[in-house]
Amino acid sequence: GSPITAEERRLRDKKHLNDITAARLPPLHHSPAKLLSIEESIAIQIQQKEAHEEMQAKLAAQKLAERLNIKMLRFEPEGAASMQYREVRDED
Repeated sequence: GSPITAEERRLRDKKHLNDITAARLPPLHHSPAKLLSIEESIAIQIQQKEAHEEMQAKLAAQKLAERLNIKMLRFEPEGAASMQYREVRDED
C-alpha cells in the first residue's frame, strides 16, 4: 500500500476513537491569566499559608500519635461503661 501522511493517520486514529467511545477529552489549555490586585493576592497567599500550616499540624499530630501508639477512644461517662458497676447498698 501507499504510505499515509501523518495528518491522514491522525484523522484515522481520531475516527477510530470516535467509533469506540463517546467520551471527549477536555481542552488541553488553561484559562487565561487573571490580573489580581495586591490586596487580593495577599489575601489568597494568607489563606493558602493558613491551610498549609493547618495541614502540617494535622500531619504532625497524626505522626506523633502513631509514634506514641495513642489510640483515641470514645468517652461516654453516662453510657454503657457506667452500667458495668453496680451500686452496693447496705441491707440494714
